Order: sequence, then C-alpha cells, then structure tokens
Amino acid sequence: MDHSAVLARYDRDMRENATPDGPGARIERAGAVVRQVADPYGWNGVLWSDLDRRSADRVIREQIAHFTGLGRDFEWKLYGHDRPEDLGARLAAAGFLAEPEETLLIGETDRLALDAEPPPGIRIVRVTDPAGVDLVVGVHEKAFGTDGTRLRHRLLARLAADPGTVVAVVALAGDEPVSAARMELVPGTPFAGLWGGGTVEAFRGRGVYRALVAHRARVAAAHGCRYLQVDASPMSRPVLKRLGFHALSTTTPYVYGS
Repeated sequence: MDHSAVLARYDRDMRENATPDGPGARIERAGAVVRQVADPYGWNGVLWSDLDRRSADRVIREQIAHFTGLGRDFEWKLYGHDRPEDLGARLAAAGFLAEPEETLLIGETDRLALDAEPPPGIRIVRVTDPAGVDLVVGVHEKAFGTDGTRLRHRLLARLAADPGTVVAVVALAGDEPVSAARMELVPGTPFAGLWGGGTVEAFRGRGVYRALVAHRARVAAAHGCRYLQVDASPMSRPVLKRLGFHALSTTTPYVYGS
C-alpha cells in the first residue's frame, strides 16, 4: 500500500468532501473548515481543516461560536498529520477536552485476511429492525460501559432512511448477544468505515471480534469497496494489524461542551 497516496485520498474523499453520516445531518463548508451539523443525537463537529499558525485561533473561535449558537456540543476530529503542528494544544487552550487517541488504520479489502470464522457456538446475524438494534445497543452498553441512547437513535434513523449504507451485525451465543458492530458504506468513494466493534468481557479473547471484522470486510468487498477504515483503540489495533490493516495516522477527538 502507498500510505501517502491512500491517506491523501482518505482526506479528500472522507473529510474535505465528506457527505452527511445520516438523515437530518448536513455538511457545511466554512472557509478553511468542513463541519457536520446534526440534531442533538447525531455527530456534530469539524471533520477537516486547512489552517496555519496565523488563522488557527481565529477559526477555532468561529467554530465555538457557531456550534454553541446552535446549542450543540461538538467535536473537533484532529488527525496526527493536521496542521499547524500545535493545533491540539490550541484546541485545549480554547476549552476543548481531548479524549483518548486512536490509530487510523486502513486495509485493502483484496489483501485482508477474510477467512476468520466465528468460534464454535457463535453465529453472526445481520440487524435490520428495532429488535436487532436493541441487541446491538445492549452489547455496546455492556462492552463500553456507556449509554447507548445516541447509538440507538442514529442506527434506527439510518436503517429507516438509507439501509443500503449501513451494515449492523450482532454475534449470538445461543440467544445471548455477546458482540456487535456496524459498517458504514460511503457511496461515491472507495471507502467503508468499521465502527462500534465491542465484545462483552466474558467472550473476549475468543476470536469473536476478529470474525466480525472479517464478516464486514467480506460484505464491503462484495459492495466493491476497495478500502476499509477503522479508528482503532489500543485493544483492537493488534487484531486489525494481523488481519492486514496499516497504520496511516492517529486521530484524537477534542470535545467542546458538557
């Protein structure tokens, strides 16, 4: 993989020329910034910027004024290769709080190890209705210890309005949901994104997460997607690298609001 070329295409297709990630969201291009504005359940934030040391602080203040004027908490999604080099420090000085850094991993679907199958006793089921969404959200809350209200709202809205762009799956041990994840397809680009992969503690280390990645990668390949993108935590990064993903950058959410 030509890392520089793929990263440049990712920046162009998925950030600078981004499309809304769900119904009710819109993309705004405001000078040197591309941002998404959504309802309070959706993702609100800055996706891309082209700043320098002279413009950065002014543009940061403008984004704070814009989103707070809408009554929205928001995130500035900062990548390790964004400029200026001290943009993270400038965001922190302006009142943003940095969440844990993740690694931007990208894999080519025709070069990934896609033969990983679920361990014995586990089956993977596609989610298409509210009952299935409840299973996904339940796993999310158990695996990550966070409230799944926003996830439920966004997944239900996406499945209702544009089901062809989202693939949600749950792994079942008998009738018990033990792992869940989703994939978002981006029409008009060669990319698909893997999101939300989580496994309840009792079933970790058995290959369930790996099987969910492989399952979604096969679906992506069938849809003609050349690249799969993941914002990987330190826990998932080793598994993804063994499957054939490459680290291209880092990403850190800088959050402004309550």
